[in-house]
Amino acid sequence: MLRDVSSCNTYNYGDALYWDARYVQEGGSFDWYQRYSSLRPFVRRYIPLSSRVLMVGCGNALMSEDMVKDGYEDIMNIDISSVAIDMMRKKYEYFPQLKYMQLDVRDMSFFPDESFNGVIDKGTLDSLMCGNDAPISAAQMLGEVSRLLKPGGIYMLITYGDPTVRMLHLSRPVYNWKIVLYIIPRPGFEKPAGSSPLRSFMEPVPITEKGLLPADFVLEDPDSHFIYVCKKMDETTELRNYPLMGNVL
Repeated sequence: MLRDVSSCNTYNYGDALYWDARYVQEGGSFDWYQRYSSLRPFVRRYIPLSSRVLMVGCGNALMSEDMVKDGYEDIMNIDISSVAIDMMRKKYEYFPQLKYMQLDVRDMSFFPDESFNGVIDKGTLDSLMCGNDAPISAAQMLGEVSRLLKPGGIYMLITYGDPTVRMLHLSRPVYNWKIVLYIIPRPGFEKPAGSSPLRSFMEPVPITEKGLLPADFVLEDPDSHFIYVCKKMDETTELRNYPLMGNVL
């Protein structure tokens, strides 16, 4: 599969020029997929307040600001768009907890190895999957994320990509990740009247040995968001002693 067409349209979301033009036109703030209020239970469960966090593809979202208000004290925000970064630097110049840098997630060599306790990605991998040379771009980005995480660190990916299109990228042994999956409905989704919830969204979703959802698994919301929590195991840890997916870290 050359491109992940499940969430792409005619725009080239992997192109800096596209994003520069969009931020010039729109201004303001916009959070892709989910606001922090919905993601907070997962972020707080896996990323301690004392963590040094990298927000990849920060755009003009309020996510980092909301995390600071919740007690996080060190968040580095990067984006390929210089327009977005200039805008956010000015907006948050009096927030010492927030730093901003124009950077391509496929080459984050500015940062040394094991620089961060947590990396949060809300739609950035999805953007790359809509660009040219998508598998190469994905491998470059995920390799950099793995390199930048400290042992025990967390890469939290919020995406439209279900396991059939994401696990082949995330489960490469070189990343040394143990992966747990959650699925949450899109904002504003309402269950049909009279229906009862099938499960708690805070419960990990079981995955088959092939990295797929069970055949009988039912998505309450067809446009759900998938949260992959990827924990970087210590190099001395034998991954075979740990289930790849499906259990709480």
